Amino acid sequence: MKTWKIWKNRSEPYWKINRLYPMKPLGIKIIKVSALFLVLLFSILMLKTISQYTSLEKNIGFLAFKQQVVNNPYWMTFFYIHIFSITLCLLAGLTQFSNRFLTENKNLHKIIGKIYVYNILIINVPACFVLGLFSNGGIIGITGFLIQDVLWAYFTVAAILCIKNGNVNAHRMYMILSYAVTTTAITFRIIKNLFYHETRHDYQLFYGLNVWAALIINLFIAYLIFRKETLLPRKINRRKENTKTEE
Repeated sequence: MKTWKIWKNRSEPYWKINRLYPMKPLGIKIIKVSALFLVLLFSILMLKTISQYTSLEKNIGFLAFKQQVVNNPYWMTFFYIHIFSITLCLLAGLTQFSNRFLTENKNLHKIIGKIYVYNILIINVPACFVLGLFSNGGIIGITGFLIQDVLWAYFTVAAILCIKNGNVNAHRMYMILSYAVTTTAITFRIIKNLFYHETRHDYQLFYGLNVWAALIINLFIAYLIFRKETLLPRKINRRKENTKTEE
């Protein structure tokens, strides 16, 4: 459809425009739709998990493993702030990387973007820093969570500075990195549900390694996205040059 809209306003034959601006391969579309579906699905599942904490009981779910700190009012406050706000970050980020959504809803894109940024920098980064100091997984888990928190803040602030300076490409890159850190919560749970077995693994060690695994996997996926978006313009430029040569 994009190539057709471009062609309508130009004099060149449609087949030439189609060569210059090729449609996205079906595989890429399927991957994007699948990724969006998974994030949405796990966000819903996280909401279901989070709902159990509305009872404010101290021996349910994750809190059953944190009995040494559940009587600390500061830790509990940051815990509830984090779990009741993180899903909003996940859902807000879903809409921010669609070119069509950005083109057709610029003002809404800015509003949702501000909600995402404020949620991270004002609410979740401070909360996660405190929670990270008391993380499961020993020193491995603690350092993993604190590094995640620092990267989360850095990528988000860098994205803000880039868009203020008019650098849209860098803004998009840093927002992708920020969202990669945001979705480590999903990757963490996927790895745990797929591979953790209480009779085979030491919980603390597995937990700590899982924190790092989720971060590395998500940043690697972000790298693959950058690589694809960098190579695509080069291919388009080559096609332009080849077309000019043929003409």
